[in-house]
Amino acid sequence: MPKTAATSPSAADPSRWKALVFIALAQLMVVLDATIVNIALPSAQTDLGISDGNRQWVITAYALAFGGLLLFGGRIADKWGRKNAFVVGLIGFALASALGGAANGEAMMLGARALQGAFGALLAPAALSLLAVMFTDAKERAKAFGIYGAIAGGGGAVGLILGGFLTEYLNWRWTFFVNIPFAIVAAVGAWMVIREPAGSRNRAPLDIPGVVLSTTGLVALVYGFTRAESAGWSDTVTVAMFIASALLLAAFVFVESKVKSPLLPLRVLLERNRGGVYLSLGLAVIAMFGLFLFLTYYLQVVKGFSPVKTGFAFLPMIAGMILGSTQIGARLMTRVAPRLLMGPGFLVAAAGMLLLTQLEVGSSYPALILPAQLLLGLGMGTAFMPAMSLSTHGVNPADAGVASAMVNTSQQVGGAIGTALLNTIAASATTAYLTDHAAEAAGGGAAAQLVQAQAMVEGYASAIWWAVGILAASAAIALTLINTGRPGAGDPVASGSGSAEDAEFKIPVIAH
Repeated sequence: MPKTAATSPSAADPSRWKALVFIALAQLMVVLDATIVNIALPSAQTDLGISDGNRQWVITAYALAFGGLLLFGGRIADKWGRKNAFVVGLIGFALASALGGAANGEAMMLGARALQGAFGALLAPAALSLLAVMFTDAKERAKAFGIYGAIAGGGGAVGLILGGFLTEYLNWRWTFFVNIPFAIVAAVGAWMVIREPAGSRNRAPLDIPGVVLSTTGLVALVYGFTRAESAGWSDTVTVAMFIASALLLAAFVFVESKVKSPLLPLRVLLERNRGGVYLSLGLAVIAMFGLFLFLTYYLQVVKGFSPVKTGFAFLPMIAGMILGSTQIGARLMTRVAPRLLMGPGFLVAAAGMLLLTQLEVGSSYPALILPAQLLLGLGMGTAFMPAMSLSTHGVNPADAGVASAMVNTSQQVGGAIGTALLNTIAASATTAYLTDHAAEAAGGGAAAQLVQAQAMVEGYASAIWWAVGILAASAAIALTLINTGRPGAGDPVASGSGSAEDAEFKIPVIAH
């Protein structure tokens, strides 16, 4: 790609590939933490005396703080400096992890998880927006986002493997302590090698009403879906959370349209390509989060796999994601329009999900689950890479942090929705199956156990059918809304207005 005034200073930065190593390491740590604690939760619950009613808060405290504070974290990174936000986020995450590993009771554990979420909300958008402002050459950008996309997509499965090993062979506390070396290496490395392009900060005053409304609105939304999973959709508090979330987020949009320096400029959200990414990726994550949950339970409860064996059983999906992201997506991204990677990618993932609707108690791992995981990984890896890059499509560097936060927010909210929605569908189908086959289970013994296993699998298969439809909808949205061409196709770099300095440093993400 020919050098331009917009790219020459930062594109030539010799440290950008070294920086990618530390950014990727930090992203891996954050994504790992979303699943690694799930494996350790039963052991931690017993040791700390956490009640069954409160154990979900070990997961929920992290999700609420992370999902609720992402937009705020993204704007802090834009205003304060992405490198500063990144390093502080890493140090804070390490300290919160140390607190969680040393927890001697329920309150200390929940506090540590909330702090992890808060510092993760500062760290995650800073990491993605650093890539956005450091990699401006189209081919280099494709490779960088290919690596980042593979980690973002496959890190959760790596967390299952690592969590299984640490819990089975060491102690649940190591699922927290393991974050500390990751964070220290990434923070020291980032401080030494990352160099932000000049003129890329947002000096506007902070939009306090926007911070309050967005944070409370997103917390209410995430909590509503999380509570729906355990208390049901008609629960009074669940319904109240959804109503409160709708009102708060509507007020947030109104405020953002009126204030001079909004937390989330609506131009970031309403630009067609970015909007298509946020929506299609959020839907795809709904499908993926539900699947992780169902396959983990299927392999451990129905097939009798150990935690470590369950983790390794997810390796084909990780391999598929890495292959799809770094080999297919990164190689084709500079040759074809992003929608022609994202749409077919989601459809390939849907084909893998479709295979899993055939799941039965005696299903063969090599014959059914392995090929399904490969298709899922290939499809999601191919789609994730251009999606991550397009999430900052056409934004001024001053808005890169908040645009990056939006793609993280869509994934976080998608994960909360996916876990609650698909779990509820599965539970309903399982209950219906048990009701229909009550006579077979009446005698107890092996026959009753078989009916119970069949009911669980029936529930998973029913929910997976919904996941197939959701992935098909993701593909349709990507193919319809995303209309930017391949690099060099002549599409505009950015929309909206900015200063002369802003114009010089606009990010040539996909189209030029």
